[in-house]
Amino acid sequence: MNEQAKNTSRFQLSSLMIPLRISIIFMIICGIIYPLASTGAAQLLFPKQANGSLIKDSSGQVVGSELIGQSFVDPKWFQGRVSSIDYNAAGSGSNNFGPSNPALIERTKASIEAWKAQNPDVPVSQLPIALITNSGSGLDPHITPQSADVQIARISKLTGVSPAELEQLVKANTEGRDLGVFGDERVNVLKLNIALSKMLGE
Repeated sequence: MNEQAKNTSRFQLSSLMIPLRISIIFMIICGIIYPLASTGAAQLLFPKQANGSLIKDSSGQVVGSELIGQSFVDPKWFQGRVSSIDYNAAGSGSNNFGPSNPALIERTKASIEAWKAQNPDVPVSQLPIALITNSGSGLDPHITPQSADVQIARISKLTGVSPAELEQLVKANTEGRDLGVFGDERVNVLKLNIALSKMLGE
């Protein structure tokens, strides 16, 4: 191989090494250093949120997350919003039915009939629409204070807890607007039911 060919080969090898070194450097920075640093900072500054905003019961057992709703089948508990995915966090989303879709109309009618059966003392005219409609993610852990209040009559009958006590329980578990401005007042259903469970001594 003559000298010119050797120089050409060295130049080509050098040209390949530069982007290779840059790629390795960025893989180390972006793939190892940055994730470790951001994870460490999150664990240090926001450990609860970084670990899923988990909720524990009185015995210290994890019973859920502040961020993901759950289904409460027993009518003695406060109920959350309708979830077309049964609160399965592995596949969040809703069916996105339009208001004229027959499937949505039938599901809504079924939800209203279920409400009437479980809450005979509360007329349908007082039923908040949020209790019979799906949230965008299907995982909403909150309901409005009004959606909790209309369930008090049913829960009082089934648990023996007075309506006044349940009203105070809802107020104590009502979260205000973010920064006092953004969003609406809301109640985390899981937290509310944990508080109710403590009241019942369960």
